[in-house]
Amino acid sequence: MKQDKTILYNLLLPFWVLLFVPSWLWLILIPLNYILDRIILRWSLGDMPDKGQFCRKHTWKLCLIGFAGDLIGALLMVGALFLTALPDAINESAEGAHPLLDKIMYGVGFNPFSHVLSLIIVLAAIALAGFVIYLLDKAVLKKVGLSIEQAKKSALRIALITAPYLFLFPSSILYDNPSFIL
Repeated sequence: MKQDKTILYNLLLPFWVLLFVPSWLWLILIPLNYILDRIILRWSLGDMPDKGQFCRKHTWKLCLIGFAGDLIGALLMVGALFLTALPDAINESAEGAHPLLDKIMYGVGFNPFSHVLSLIIVLAAIALAGFVIYLLDKAVLKKVGLSIEQAKKSALRIALITAPYLFLFPSSILYDNPSFIL
């Protein structure tokens, strides 16, 4: 009698991936992002008359843009993970034959501070997300009636403060020390 061989793999995800998976976490993240965007927008408008009404009307657009920018930054990191895993996927018998790529892949996914190239990739993803947030926020703010200078100023502040710095969080802390979670 022939037995089928079953292999189970442990699935560990980088912490930042959980932000894009629908979960109860969204019940916290969405309102917090909205509030943060609203505070920054209100602050960046200075002494503009009716800025409270302006913020109520347009903050939700900026909040959605923030999530889109974060997703684009995350896609850069996922792309880097796939590219570093590609040589092992092509030649399955050479698992672990690319120690530098393995270190970079681990760093991007679980601890960006473990390798300088991983840190560069993660910082590039944060910068890309911030740049996308800036460009889109500036376009929206200009379209809804702000002057180009005010739109640039507000968009820059929002992008710099709300860029996805959580990408730098070393997920390995959670996985290496399970008691940290409990």
